[in-house]
Amino acid sequence: MPPGDALSEAQRSRLARSVAAAEGSTGLRFRLHVGHLEGGRTGAESLLAESGASAPDTVLVAVDPAARCLEIVTGTRATSQVSDRTCALAALAMTSSFAAGDLVGGLVNGLQILADHGRRQHVLHLDRA
Repeated sequence: MPPGDALSEAQRSRLARSVAAAEGSTGLRFRLHVGHLEGGRTGAESLLAESGASAPDTVLVAVDPAARCLEIVTGTRATSQVSDRTCALAALAMTSSFAAGDLVGGLVNGLQILADHGRRQHVLHLDRA
């Protein structure tokens, strides 16, 4: 999250815990951007690209409260775990909370949905000779 945004330390801590939980359960990298988002979807894709080498494994949630804009962008490898349908479900949950005035709660709920649906698949290899 960019520095200087109007979130309290407790809110930042809550979001950091949610990001860590999502990363732990999916093996993906989650990035939040709350603030001005230049260019909507294009701006969000640019923010994802700024992640550098980890961009393919990153899920970016970008919210511009002033412009009432929400974008969820997934890297090329993250897309295999987090589908467009999952992103739409998370966006619906987040916008419902945002409409009720709960920005942080909406982000936490959205991250949980993304993490729940993006969990790594456990694969058992049963080799028989």
